Amino acid sequence: MQNTSKQYDAVITTCRDLFINKMSDYGSAWRILRLPSLTDQIFIKAQRIRGLQQNDVQKVDEGQEPEFIGIINYCIMALVQIDKGVVEQPDLDLDAAIALYDEKVALTKKLMQDKNHDYGEAWRDMRVSSLTDLILQKLLRVKQIEDNSGKTIVSEGIDANYQDMINYAIFAMIHLGE
Repeated sequence: MQNTSKQYDAVITTCRDLFINKMSDYGSAWRILRLPSLTDQIFIKAQRIRGLQQNDVQKVDEGQEPEFIGIINYCIMALVQIDKGVVEQPDLDLDAAIALYDEKVALTKKLMQDKNHDYGEAWRDMRVSSLTDLILQKLLRVKQIEDNSGKTIVSEGIDANYQDMINYAIFAMIHLGE
């Protein structure tokens, strides 16, 4: 588990660095995105990963890793949007955005550690393609919950699904790096 924590942090460092650089380029323009728009962005990235895994020919010279990083960062943005709501104009400076990013990562990592304890790191025996499929399944669930105005009867909410997608994408990145 200690190795998992270090590997998790290494992936997050890569994602966080890109988030900071994009914030420097674009500011917090992402704050205007509604949850379905973020969900669709994540869906596009997950579909591309699945295509890369299934297709014999790749026409764009980018692998799976940048797409998984995008999934992680968009999911973190979605978690921020759930808490703070959507705005009409960008409203976060770099320091505030990073603080929110770090807060969401800390909560999601704690969830991973708790589940990892209970499941005995079963993800280590999974294929990257299976993790991709689980992300796509979570996205379809999120879309259905969004279509139900955010209401569920017995299922976990949208936030838990975004957290699971972050963790699955991090696991995939760990696998790809090994």
